[in-house]
Amino acid sequence: MARSPCDLRLLLLAAAAAFIYIQERSENQCTSQLKSLIDQVSMQQEKIVALEEIKVRQDEERAHLRILIKDLEKRSVQKLLDKNVVPVAAVVIMACNRPDYLERTVESILKYQTSVASKFPLFISQDGANGAVKNKALEYKQITYMQHVDLEPVQTERPGELTAYYKIAKHYKWALDNLFIKHNFARVIILEDDMEIAPDFFDYFEAAAKLLDNDKTIMAVSSWNDNGQKQFVNDPKALYRSDFFPGLGWMLTKSTWIELSPKWPKAYWDDWVRLKEVHGHRQFIRPEICRTYNFGKHGSSLGQFFEQYLEPIKLNDVHIDWNSEDLSYLGEDKFSTKFGKEVASATPLRGSDAVLKAHNMAEDVRIQYDDQEGFEQIARQFGIFEEWKDGIPRTAYKGVVVFRYNSSQRRIFLVSPDSLRQLGV
Repeated sequence: MARSPCDLRLLLLAAAAAFIYIQERSENQCTSQLKSLIDQVSMQQEKIVALEEIKVRQDEERAHLRILIKDLEKRSVQKLLDKNVVPVAAVVIMACNRPDYLERTVESILKYQTSVASKFPLFISQDGANGAVKNKALEYKQITYMQHVDLEPVQTERPGELTAYYKIAKHYKWALDNLFIKHNFARVIILEDDMEIAPDFFDYFEAAAKLLDNDKTIMAVSSWNDNGQKQFVNDPKALYRSDFFPGLGWMLTKSTWIELSPKWPKAYWDDWVRLKEVHGHRQFIRPEICRTYNFGKHGSSLGQFFEQYLEPIKLNDVHIDWNSEDLSYLGEDKFSTKFGKEVASATPLRGSDAVLKAHNMAEDVRIQYDDQEGFEQIARQFGIFEEWKDGIPRTAYKGVVVFRYNSSQRRIFLVSPDSLRQLGV
């Protein structure tokens, strides 16, 4: 049956009313959601403003704290320095997160530093915010405490690298900039928080300071011998020039630091110093018997080589009056001539059984190696360090590595094919 026009109009009106209702409801829901979104944005903006205000306050507090720290450092340094004594060198202990190691190091140093405190003012430079280390450092009122806090994330240059080496390099630069530039010391001795020192440590460096000042062919003076294990040393007075930077308790001058600071590397600073392009034609002074002992089995190097090379190191136990010793023989020309004669006068041994022959000799001997591989083979048989850096074996001078045989006075010279020529022999 056909619908009347009236029925159709009613249906259309009902449909229109339903459509309008649905639209209004939808608009109300959208308006409600929009209002909720606006409220959320407003709340977030309020939080951002509050956080920015907190950051501003924290920045102001940090700036104020830095001023206070600088003032305290200045007062502490002024208190330590005797106006009538010109310091030989500032001594800085580089620390991070090993309070027990730090205590052992400080106690060893204070045994011999107290009597010469005005000549060798002592600093602890801590990297990071380890509370136990800071508290331990602050226990020593005679030591100036410095703290390096760097919150920037470390970006390594190669995947898998330890970030510790980057942090260490940055800390060293910060500490040495402070001591040389801010506090204006003429020389600085760098120690690490896992070292003990010998009784004549400070006398040694006082005498060596004169060498550094007068001989520009010496880049730094070290208290360390990489081949200083008990079986390879004998003479507590013997000092050598070396083309290889030893580190591990060393002194440099302000002029040298001013040269190095602008180009200081991001990581592996010690291997960087060993590059020929960095040290040029300059050498380093090292003792035969170490004036520092490294007991740090646990650290950033993960105990590398500790049992084989570091643990057997002999720490000097004989007091030498270094200021009465004539060290003029360490001048470049004199040392090269003297050392060259000693190498040339040693009995040459050749052949694949040269090391075996050396064990049965009663005098100094000379064994030639042809290249790095040949050196490593000979070094391995004797038990000395095999490592090279930038073409230089550890401890070498003009390619010559010298060590004692079984703690005796007898010496073994390992020489390159060009060593005698370089020594003018």
